[in-house]
Amino acid sequence: QVQLVESGGGLVQAGGSLRLSCAASGRTFSAYHMGWFRQAPGKEREFVAAISRSGLTSYYADSVKGRFTISRDNAKNTVYLQMNSLKPEDTAVYSCAAGRLIPLSSRSDEYDYWGQGTQVTVSS
Repeated sequence: QVQLVESGGGLVQAGGSLRLSCAASGRTFSAYHMGWFRQAPGKEREFVAAISRSGLTSYYADSVKGRFTISRDNAKNTVYLQMNSLKPEDTAVYSCAAGRLIPLSSRSDEYDYWGQGTQVTVSS
């Protein structure tokens, strides 16, 4: 069992930056592939980024490539999402997810555990 708690969301102007954190409970964090997803009002949840167990490999949605960076610190049981050059269309609730089997997956159904999410609002 893994519990995930996101933090770091907030209100930022277009062009600004935020860093999201996702803290995981338990001693097996390094056994999980991690992902970030987001859901805007009235829209379906969409994939943002994923990172391998070791942190050496990552994968991004085209919409955030070059602007967002996913990273993890297995010693701190935490995964991060650095978001730069934010746009109003990045406004959403951002959630982290943990999965055991499928590395770097963009499919939400391939993740086993989810956090509650943190709101990110980008004003124009």
